[in-house]
Amino acid sequence: MLGRRKKDASAAEADQSAESVAAEQSDEMGSVTFRGPRDISDVEPSDDRIDLGALQVTGVAGLSLQVSVDEKTQQVSMVTMVLEDAAVQVQVFAAPRSDGIWDDVRGQIMTSITGSGGLVEEIQGAFGTELRARVAGQSGAMQPARFVGIDGPRWFVRGLFLGSAAGESGHADLEEAFATLVVVRGDEAMAPGEPLPMQVPDSQKQSPSSSKQAVSSSMIPSQSSSTPLHSSAAPGKRAVLL
Repeated sequence: MLGRRKKDASAAEADQSAESVAAEQSDEMGSVTFRGPRDISDVEPSDDRIDLGALQVTGVAGLSLQVSVDEKTQQVSMVTMVLEDAAVQVQVFAAPRSDGIWDDVRGQIMTSITGSGGLVEEIQGAFGTELRARVAGQSGAMQPARFVGIDGPRWFVRGLFLGSAAGESGHADLEEAFATLVVVRGDEAMAPGEPLPMQVPDSQKQSPSSSKQAVSSSMIPSQSSSTPLHSSAAPGKRAVLL
């Protein structure tokens, strides 16, 4: 009996230890998952953020902000944040109320990249499960790219890190700027994967002839669809530097 009690006690201690480790891992994953971007309901009001409609951007020293504007609708399809030799292209979409879409989108991105001759792998990064890839740039040369996806309450943010931010060491300041993005989903019914409406602030609207290019074309992958799968400037769009 004594020997059995010792075994039972040891088993109980092992179970408790395993549960403790699992809880710590869960906490760690949780801290990564909820690093940001954030929902508007989770942050305090601030006049320091640039209001682009469905997306609000907090200014950071040295950060350049470029928006891609559809010339027909005048709506913003993508926001590019540039800091030093790094950039991140940001798009925000509607998502289901119950489930996130990053798992599905990630698989589609991997299929697309490998199908076009690129290389891609899943990694655990600063924003949870990410994709690190080598894809063809607009010049045709292979370049590093890093895809991240954030599932929020009825929204999904997709970020494509380029330049030094796509490397193994990343770019801490640009990642922090991305993490401080705020999403304003709105209450309207939208199909999952539909882009959330964004617009250029009235004080910043420019004519196509005065638009400025903030990101080197060699940084931008040769993809042009405004969906959770792809992100890039497309025909009929102009760049506005804020």
